[in-house]
Parts: sequence; structure tokens; C-alpha cells
Amino acid sequence: MHTFQNGRNSAAPGRRPTCARCLRPQSHCLCARIPSLDSRTRVLVLQHPDESRHALNTARLAVLGLRNASLHVGTRHDPALWRVDGYQARLLFPGPDAAVLQATPADAAPTLLVVPDGTWRQARQLLAGNPELAALPRVTVPSDAVSRYRVRHVALPQALATIEAVAAALAALEAPRAFDALLAPFEALVAGQIEAMGQARYERHHVRREGSRMTRDGEGG
Repeated sequence: MHTFQNGRNSAAPGRRPTCARCLRPQSHCLCARIPSLDSRTRVLVLQHPDESRHALNTARLAVLGLRNASLHVGTRHDPALWRVDGYQARLLFPGPDAAVLQATPADAAPTLLVVPDGTWRQARQLLAGNPELAALPRVTVPSDAVSRYRVRHVALPQALATIEAVAAALAALEAPRAFDALLAPFEALVAGQIEAMGQARYERHHVRREGSRMTRDGEGG
């Protein structure tokens, strides 16, 4: 069911060979850690083209780990993607009217969860360019979700990587089932980034910097 841009399994001159599936360098392929999980919820990721070229592409890892998921890259999307018989489409995006996700009753139609992927600016561009997408009922993950994305600075402490948001959303919709296995390749990706930069640099640029920022913003002491 997955829809992706073409991957690469060979490298241009001077570039490392890349895995065609996870798009990581073959020496750091994450495929062995990617699960194959069933879900009653259908996940549809709409990815901004600029995000598809990002080295830390967690949306792709999320979709690879779910059988009932697809990813589409572009700035304009056909509403038929989320108008699927038997599903209730919901947009995973914050807003004043966004409802916190709860478990879907067994006798109710399952959710088709539409997930914009990109920076906040890019995600807003997707909504602005797709009015029928922006009109979908909005939902958010429970507020106790905490990011493990230790190598990316974010403006808000509660901001999640796309794969984390998807895992949290599925856990809420299909409680008491957990989807922690979906995060295995993501955690390996983060650990690899920390190892590559070295512990001292990581401490200097992420741990200490983040602690100082939180103190200034009144989020920690």
C-alpha cells in the first residue's frame, strides 16, 4: 500500500551507496529494525517535497513500519486519498477546535488519520494549498506525549517527530495496544546521529543548550 518517491540503491560519484528502502546509507541501513505492524487505523502521510529530501526522514520510517499506511509527496493532493469508504477522516494538526484522540469504539468506523509532514511552515502551506484537507476535523495526540528526538532543536518542548506523533496517535486510537515497536528504527537513527557527532559535541550543542533554553523560557530549572 505504500507510495513513495523512487529510492536509490546506488550512489552518484563521491556519494555513499544508499538503501533503496529506508534511504539511509547502506552502512547504516535501518531496515532490520523496521517492524511490520497491523492497525485498524489507516495512516495517510502527506509530505511536503522539501521534507522528503531531509536526511532525518522519520515519516518514511513510520509508513514502512505500518501495513495500513501510505505516504504521498507533493504540495497538492487529491481528496480521494482521504475519502475512503468505511473510514472517518481526521487531520492530525493542532488548532483551537482540535479534539484529543481517544480509543475508537469497536462498533464505530475506524479512523483515517491524515498526517501533514514537514516544518510547521511547510505543513501550513499544505493546508493552505488544499482547502478540503484543511476542512477536515482536527485531532491532536494526548498532552503527555514526550519527544525522544534528542538531536533536533524545537521551539516547543512538546513537539514530536512525525513518527512519534503517529505512534502516539495509534496508541490513543487503539488503546490499550501500544505501538512502541514503530519507534525502534527512529531510536537507532537518533543514537547513530549522537554517535557520529560525538558525546562531547552532543552535550554541548543539545543537552546544555536545551537546558539553557528551557530555563530561559520558564519550562525547567
